[in-house]
Amino acid sequence: MKALGNILWFLFGGLWAYLAWCLIGILWSITIIGIPIGKQCFKIASLSLFPFGKRIETNHNNLSLIVNILWIIFGGIELAITHLIIGVVLVLTIIGAPFGRQHFKLARLSLAPFGVEIH
Repeated sequence: MKALGNILWFLFGGLWAYLAWCLIGILWSITIIGIPIGKQCFKIASLSLFPFGKRIETNHNNLSLIVNILWIIFGGIELAITHLIIGVVLVLTIIGAPFGRQHFKLARLSLAPFGVEIH
């Protein structure tokens, strides 16, 4: 079931989510200071490409809190709002409900991506 969900996700929106995360990662990686933030964006981009069957573990500390605050100001809020709007639209349909839940997972991750591990 995970494979079918991932294939449908990729075809109907996962590729766009992946490209959005990659674009933000590239923009952050332009500067030397932003490379760790860009690296995390690329990890989340791989999650947004095939999210079914993956889980997220949170392990926040003081450094991740500071970086998450900077992240929200400089890129996170836009991605979170985008995932939230798409998720709401998908949940309104019965068929799109699992895909909407994945967008909600990505929206939550968009607000605080640092201090999390993706398995």
